[in-house]
Amino acid sequence: MNRRQGEAFWITGHETGEIRSCELPPPANGEVLVRSLYSGISRGTEALVFRGEVPPSQHQRMAAPHQEGTFPWPVKYGYSSVGLVEDGATDLKGRGVFCLYPHQDGYVVPATAVVPLPEAVPPPRAVLAANMETAVNGLWDGAPRAGDRIAVVGAGTVGCLLAYLAASIPGCQVQLIDIDAGKACLAASLGADFALPEKAGGDCDLLFHASGQPDGLATALELAGFEATVVELSWYGNRTVPLKLGEGFHSKRIDLRSSQVAHLPAAQRGRWTHSRRLKLALSLLADERLDQLITGESAFRDLPSVMQDLCRQPKGVLCHRITYPE
Repeated sequence: MNRRQGEAFWITGHETGEIRSCELPPPANGEVLVRSLYSGISRGTEALVFRGEVPPSQHQRMAAPHQEGTFPWPVKYGYSSVGLVEDGATDLKGRGVFCLYPHQDGYVVPATAVVPLPEAVPPPRAVLAANMETAVNGLWDGAPRAGDRIAVVGAGTVGCLLAYLAASIPGCQVQLIDIDAGKACLAASLGADFALPEKAGGDCDLLFHASGQPDGLATALELAGFEATVVELSWYGNRTVPLKLGEGFHSKRIDLRSSQVAHLPAAQRGRWTHSRRLKLALSLLADERLDQLITGESAFRDLPSVMQDLCRQPKGVLCHRITYPE
């Protein structure tokens, strides 16, 4: 069988990218050929990569599962691809699947690298799976209890998904906090209250920070109650983050912990795998309300200019979806 021609998006310099040709080998035994339908841009992390802000100490740890090239560039990066299996493993042929793969119009991977889409999750919405997986991991790290007062600071894609998940826990009061007052209706539709930082309620039991901005983390610490837990999901790349760890931080015995999706929390590690967690994340997308988190769509060929626009942090943008030609 002949090799097939494909195209992939590569980051080639500071805020610069291009579409490059590539060759796809025929799938070997145990592999599948996937034709891409959609991919999602994880704006926070991908913007840092696009700007070359991955510190050298994290080059190996930040590598995506099927990344090519090395940081800062040239590098083929991304991890939210939805496609259709066209060849390979017979039990997957013709199935819609999700894969942690960069932005590319087709690819060959081991069959174990793809997860079939649940019947209740349409392919266009499935691009949220990587963000939902991050939200699930964050929720596990926070270990919420029924009746907790929960605050999520930062109404980006991950923050909204965290608020959505937390709002389903019996008795929990969930407030989604953001500097954009236009997110109030979205918060309400996800089952959470909304507040601007200066109007947010304090004395919280559990807080998640996902704004990507140091001011957001400062807000989370200010709103924490006695012996509260603050879970930090934002990643700042090579930026230095100043924190006020004086004032009430010690007297309130605040627990500040990090959450990073590459590792399962200790409490889950003995029973869960990354694959099981990803399957859970996909199953949790069977709610049409989550379509609101996809705020834009562009063609694959326009991705170099789209990434430049998204790096400017336009107001109101959550997940941006990329479409591929049939």
